[in-house]
Amino acid sequence: MLYPESELILNERKAVYHLNLRPEEIADTILLVGDPGRVQEVSRHFDRIECKRSNREFITHTGYIDKKRISCLSTGIGPDNIDIVINELDALASINLDTRQENEEKKSLSLIRIGTTGSLQPDIHVDEFVVSAYAIGLDGVMNFYKYHKSIEQMDFIENFTWQTGYPHILAKPYVFKANDNLVQIFAENCHHGITLTAPGFYAPQGRKLRYELAYPELINNFTRFQYNNFSITNLEMETSALYGLSSLLGHQACTICVAVANRIHQTFSSDSHKSVEKLIAFVLKRISAHSS
Repeated sequence: MLYPESELILNERKAVYHLNLRPEEIADTILLVGDPGRVQEVSRHFDRIECKRSNREFITHTGYIDKKRISCLSTGIGPDNIDIVINELDALASINLDTRQENEEKKSLSLIRIGTTGSLQPDIHVDEFVVSAYAIGLDGVMNFYKYHKSIEQMDFIENFTWQTGYPHILAKPYVFKANDNLVQIFAENCHHGITLTAPGFYAPQGRKLRYELAYPELINNFTRFQYNNFSITNLEMETSALYGLSSLLGHQACTICVAVANRIHQTFSSDSHKSVEKLIAFVLKRISAHSS
């Protein structure tokens, strides 16, 4: 298949349009962070950096920890940005940008999101780590992609809709699972559960400032949801699209976040920057140990 210019958009150096990256400039293991400023916080742990690229909110550093080649890429906020990032990373892994033809051999990337989140359970305190075993998307992004829903996925969403009283007028929820092998890397000293991905930070996450919420009861209903011995542990804005697109495109994905807020206790971390630093160090240590 030949991908036309309007679909596979490249810049003047034949790099993917938004990320400004060529295939040789990314590693097979990629750490995804939301904040562009966090890329440098990750790459300062590298033994050496071989490549730096940037465009808009998308900043990438690729380098090494010992012999392990790693990239760190900022996604910005939201599932719409994840749609851009994962599709363009997949293009780098699967398409020859010079000929616009698919590669006969396609790479499977390991995509690990390092983020911040809000806890929805009383026993997950601020500054603790949460691994997303599953992600439920309220954003609707994956509804634009054609894919076969498994029996588990359909049962999962049916239970979610029924238990939470989720309004049918909103985007239809969807669910995807993390890669089991990546989850096992972070098995110790972390909470594991279901992550809820919202399409916004305020009303979609039950936050009320000056304007009334349409569904103020939802946030409490989310905390009570149970499926296969999992509860909804946390709420954020990226993981559902990351898991969905990675699954469809043949990549491995996992999200690990630090809880900077607890929505039940209405508390916030006293030093969220320090908590993120601890999370970065923890993730890099576990990845290095796993690759050795």
